[in-house]
Amino acid sequence: MKTMFLPRPRVRIKAENLSNIGPVLITGCSSGLGRAAAMAFRTAGFETFATARNPATLEELRAIGCRTLALDVTDEVSRHAAVEAVEKQFGAVLILVNNAGYGQYGPIEEISLDDMRRQFETNVFGGMRLSQLVLPAMRRAGKGRIVNVSSVAGRVSIMGGGAYHATKFAVEAIADALRPEVEPFGIAVVNVLPGPIATHFETTLMNTIPDTGADSPYTPFRKTLARRMHTFLTPGGFGVMTADHVARVVLKAGTVLRPRTRYSVGFIAKLGPFGRGVAPDRLVDAVTRLVMSSKAD
Repeated sequence: MKTMFLPRPRVRIKAENLSNIGPVLITGCSSGLGRAAAMAFRTAGFETFATARNPATLEELRAIGCRTLALDVTDEVSRHAAVEAVEKQFGAVLILVNNAGYGQYGPIEEISLDDMRRQFETNVFGGMRLSQLVLPAMRRAGKGRIVNVSSVAGRVSIMGGGAYHATKFAVEAIADALRPEVEPFGIAVVNVLPGPIATHFETTLMNTIPDTGADSPYTPFRKTLARRMHTFLTPGGFGVMTADHVARVVLKAGTVLRPRTRYSVGFIAKLGPFGRGVAPDRLVDAVTRLVMSSKAD
């Protein structure tokens, strides 16, 4: 399959405006999009706080001038400590990039409630709580930007991805409520919705599909799901983007003077929701069942 070349988003930032924009706090920087976003902000000249559960994974970012912090977005003490570290030095986190997340996949019947809760704790509640923690200082400063890394999965749901897609739909709903609530204080809320990205996301995703044994009625489906997701996220595949490409859009969302409420990134993210919106539910169900009915190689 031929690689789909995507246009490079142009981001122009005046150097004299950097001090007015303020420090950036980015979650989930150990790899993938978070790492690429931290590099993009730092390369553009921003004071960038890159975070991860294990700070040892951030040495490459430290080497280019990022400040690094330990942050587990599911832990309240860790969340407070990270925000307080930035505010102690700069007064406020003026750009928060909620990027940390992973994909829980598998048939809904076989996903435990504990696994579903973990998915929401990371993908939804972590970013929501960090937003709550940075907002008071943003309000005092009279400015700020919250950028949520959402997904086309927050606009279109498919079989096998119900848990992950539910979290991204939640991120979309929370942003739509929060945006007008904080706009009077000079704070903008922006969602970035990428299509498929070639990162370590796939490896984590594959490990989340429940292994309920050969006797499970979903065994053929699980195998097909794993194969389909591998194809969907393979570098060079149709519509598959690099983390660097999406990171440039995250940088734009965090810094342009008048941001859009949403940035859909890539062919699939832009056209997928439109197609889903005009297609009847029964037709979509039939097509997805047909796609998933073939046996895994």
